[in-house]
Amino acid sequence: MLKEFRDFAMKGNVVDLAVGVIIGAAFGGIVTSLVGDIIMPVIGGITGGLDFSNYFTPLSKAVTAGNLVDAKKQGAVLAWGNFLTLTLNFLIVAFVLFTVIRFMNQLKRKDEAAPVPPKPTRQEELLTEIRDLLKKA
Repeated sequence: MLKEFRDFAMKGNVVDLAVGVIIGAAFGGIVTSLVGDIIMPVIGGITGGLDFSNYFTPLSKAVTAGNLVDAKKQGAVLAWGNFLTLTLNFLIVAFVLFTVIRFMNQLKRKDEAAPVPPKPTRQEELLTEIRDLLKKA
């Protein structure tokens, strides 16, 4: 049973999937930082210093706090600013993946579009030489 598990775990697809998950997690961290540290502050600067991650709508009268963390402690809130940030994060990830896949498909099409012609056989080479000699004569 141990040998069977080792054979399963060492198959190319399982290892490739593991590498993909690890790279995907690292890429997710990069995109999260891109959205939270670069894009949202720029949008906040354009809109007059708004910090979307802290925007919420209280769902009960008991919520009087001015920031999201304290408001969640006081009662139910609709954290739509955080949702907006995560939605933007998703759209960026989807667009980047679309761009990468599109680029890879273009490279793949270039390789397929220019196939290397097969090397002529010895008989074809001899016939070509004969043809060329007849043209000179």
